Amino acid sequence: MTGFKNFVLKGNLVEIAVGLIIALSFATVVTTFTEWLTSLLPDALDDVFSGRTYFGAFMNAVIAFVLLAAVVYFFVVTPYLKAKEKFFPSEDAATPEDIALLEEIRDLLKTQQGRA
Repeated sequence: MTGFKNFVLKGNLVEIAVGLIIALSFATVVTTFTEWLTSLLPDALDDVFSGRTYFGAFMNAVIAFVLLAAVVYFFVVTPYLKAKEKFFPSEDAATPEDIALLEEIRDLLKTQQGRA
C-alpha cells in the first residue's frame, strides 16, 4: 500500500491527469470558438457552413470549461495537495550551507574589526 501511496502522491500522476482534463475541455472551447468565427464569414460562404448559431455553442463550451476547471480544482487538486502535504511534508526552507558559512565569516570579520 505504501508503494501505491508513493506512486500517487509523489509522482506527477495527478498533475498530468488534471492537465489532460483541462486540455480536453479547452479543446471544446477552441473548436466552438472557431466554428462561431467561421459562421461570421460573408454570405457567399453560407453553403459551406451550416446556418445554425455558433455563439451559443461557444458560450456553452466556455461555461462548461469554467465549471469543469472549478470542480477539478476544488475536488481533485485541493484534496491532493492537502494529502501530499500530510504524507510528504515539505522540507523547511533552511539557509543553504554555503550561505550560512559566508554569514559566519561575515560575523567573524565584524567582531575582529570591532576589536581593532
